[in-house]
Amino acid sequence: MSDKDFTLHAVAHIESDFAEKFGIPRQSGLVDALRARVVFEPPYRDPSALRGIEQFSHIWLLWQFTQAVREGWSPTVRPPRLGGNTRVGVFATRSPFRPNPIGLSCVRLEAVAHDDALGPVLLVRGADLLDGTPIYDIKPYIPFADSRPDAAEGYTAQTRAYSLEVRCPEALRARLAPEQWAALAGVLAGDPRPSYQDDPARVYGMRFAGWQVRFTVAEGVLTVRKIAPEG
Repeated sequence: MSDKDFTLHAVAHIESDFAEKFGIPRQSGLVDALRARVVFEPPYRDPSALRGIEQFSHIWLLWQFTQAVREGWSPTVRPPRLGGNTRVGVFATRSPFRPNPIGLSCVRLEAVAHDDALGPVLLVRGADLLDGTPIYDIKPYIPFADSRPDAAEGYTAQTRAYSLEVRCPEALRARLAPEQWAALAGVLAGDPRPSYQDDPARVYGMRFAGWQVRFTVAEGVLTVRKIAPEG
């Protein structure tokens, strides 16, 4: 191993409502109703390592795209929000298919809790991580240094305001707790489909918080067809 290589050790993992990649918001913070837990690995469960973190409202999570690990890499990728056909440089995107499959998410820190078996646990909102994702580092979000309101958005500006109208029969919606429905509705409004798929007759499915969700999309409206327990 050269002096430019080193080994990362997961300090924690996330417990989220996403059992699969499909449906996860494309950026962190888009759905504040999404709740998750950051659970530390045994060597890092020392409360002293978190001293002072409760003073911050948001934190950065540095993590691994566990379902995007592959041999080799491509200098260009096709962002889904550009229709899946336009190639841009990999370092000009947040695509998971990178030389090193590392993700970066800013989440809201709701609380620092204590679990008798797990030690300190971070309760967060707005995470865009698959359940079980390893987290390699945690840093505080510092507004004066991390926020750049005048920054150029690049090609993402054309899709920033995109969303779907979500419709769901009350009988289906009532199966979920109000906050759980708010989280699911926020995910669905962001349109989980690949941008190149636009078939009104197609029924899409996703797993969310132990539920199987089925929906269709036509003319900017997403209609929930089924919400049923998994299994």
